Parts: sequence; structure tokens; C-alpha cells
Amino acid sequence: MRKFSRIKSSEIGHTPGTLHGIEEEINAEIEIIQFNEETVKRKATEKFTLSLIESGFINWINITGIHDVELVKEVGEAIDLHPLTLEDITNTRQRPKKEEFDNYIITILDMLSYQGEYIQSEQVSLILLENTIITFQEAHGDDFNPVRVRIEENKGQIRKKGADYLYYALLDAIVDNYFNILERNEEVLEDLDDLVVAAKTGPDTLEIIQNLKQEIVFLRKTIWPLNTIFGNLYRVESPLLSKETDYYLRDVYDHIGQLMDEIDVARDMLSSMLDIYLSNKSNKMNEVMQFLTVISTIFIPLTFIAGVYGMNFKFMPELDYKIAYPAVMFLMLIIAVVQLIYFKRKKWL
Repeated sequence: MRKFSRIKSSEIGHTPGTLHGIEEEINAEIEIIQFNEETVKRKATEKFTLSLIESGFINWINITGIHDVELVKEVGEAIDLHPLTLEDITNTRQRPKKEEFDNYIITILDMLSYQGEYIQSEQVSLILLENTIITFQEAHGDDFNPVRVRIEENKGQIRKKGADYLYYALLDAIVDNYFNILERNEEVLEDLDDLVVAAKTGPDTLEIIQNLKQEIVFLRKTIWPLNTIFGNLYRVESPLLSKETDYYLRDVYDHIGQLMDEIDVARDMLSSMLDIYLSNKSNKMNEVMQFLTVISTIFIPLTFIAGVYGMNFKFMPELDYKIAYPAVMFLMLIIAVVQLIYFKRKKWL
């Protein structure tokens, strides 16, 4: 799992079809769910063989731990996967994609989740065969539990449909979770927007805005390729995908469009929020400078008078008057009051 994608230099220059794997200290697991209208079977194993795929059932084989390249090779050899497909499965920095082959369709995309305050990304590969779906994951935990529940409790039509419908249901579960990620992001955006507009931001506001901007860029980078994937997927002429399933895939395509609209709105909100934040900062600075300018203006004539009578000339007739000091102080007070009244009327205070 990773927060942002970065290509390792060690992966550059390898022969096409080289399996990279990832450094993860987890045990590879294979979970099999087989079902039809009447029954559901669920089991786990450590080794993949073609005997795991039973006729008369829809087979969902979920493999966790793509760091085990030998296991991935075993699967590839058993079901005749192209070497470049195996490379794409093990390369966790693979851009989301969809490819069609004579005997299977593969879709690779990212599954997102919040780990504390940060978005984590896990690559998931889905392979559609005639009556089988094989999914590859980096680590334990996924968005597929609602699908498992529907299968086990026989909810909806999933038990009455073929492997292509299961394929759609798994893709739809991943895309639906994108909405949960965006909703949480939008809640933070709305709260922050209220604070920025009310000019109640703190010293860490700029950092929060920058972090949100990075998350939005990351989400857009993750979801944008799906626009092309699902736009082409429901038009695929393949015996593995029925016409009825095309309609469901089209619905997922519509969801991707909605996600992109929400991401664009969030990006515009962040840009506007940053402008308002900087404008508030500038206004506060202007208010401070205006206040200091008013104070300086008030003291300019007072400083002049004090400077005049601070000169050490021997003959200054006002120095001999008993009321000279209070008179000068009173004059200075009058000047200050008159200036304050004038500034108030001009709304400079």
C-alpha cells in the first residue's frame, strides 16, 4: 500500500514481462467463493490449481499478496495469462488500465481508503474468465465485503447472474468507495471554507489547504483514467460480457463522470479558498498598516511642537509664562482630538 506513486529506479530498464513484486511482510492467501442460485461454498487454500475452478458454479478467487511472484506465475501459467499481464499485476505503480485478450479481460485500478488522516492506495487487478473472476490485491482488507454479503445472503440478482455480473459488482464496489473518500474530503472542505470566509483561520490553515490540494490532485490522478476504462468497457464486443451487463457497466461509467465533476468542484473550491485566505491576510495587514499610519499622523504635529520647544535657544518668550506648559499640552490635546474626529468622519478608524 502507498500514499503516492513513485517509480523506483530499480524498475527502469527491465526486460518486458519481468515481475517486480513489492516488499511486504504478509502471507499470501487464496480465498475461493463459489456460488450458484442454490448454494454458496467458501474456502481458503495456499496453492493455485485449475481444479479450484468448478463448472456449474461462478468462481471468485481472491488472491492477497502479489509480492509472491511465484504464486502469480503459477496463476498465469494455469490460466494462460500474457507475460505483460503478469508484469502489470505485480507492478503496483501501474496506471489504471483495461485490456482484452482472447480468453480474458483484465482491469487494473486503485482501491482507496483512509489510514488515519491520509489516503492510502492499493492496486487491485480483476481478471474476467468464462465463469470465473480472479482478483489480485496487495494486502488484506478491501471494498468487497458488501459483495460477499450479497452472495452469502442471496441479496439482489448476483446469484442468478454470470461471472460478468460479479465482475461489474466488484468494480462498482470500488467506485462506490471513491464517493465515501470524496464525501469525507468535502466535509473538511466545507468546514474550512466557513472558517476562511469568516476570517477565523489559524496559522496552520495554509498547510491544511495545501494538504487538501495534494489529496485532490491524487484523487484526480487515480480516478481520471477510469473515465476512459469504463467508457470503453461497456462497448467491448466480447463473449465474456453480456449485453445486459453492458448497461450496468454504463451506470458505473456515469458514476465516474459524477466523481470527476465533484473533484473539479473541490479543486475550484480550494483555489477560491486560497485566494480568500490570502486576501484576508492582505486585508488584515492593511488594517494594521492603516492603524499605524493614523497613529503616526496624529503624532507628527505633536512631535513638531515638542521639537520646537525642545530647542535650546536662550530667548524663547513662551518659556517665561506660567501657563506656557499647560497651554502647549492643551494645544497638543486639541490637535489630537481634532485629527481623531476627522479620521472618524472619513471612516479611517
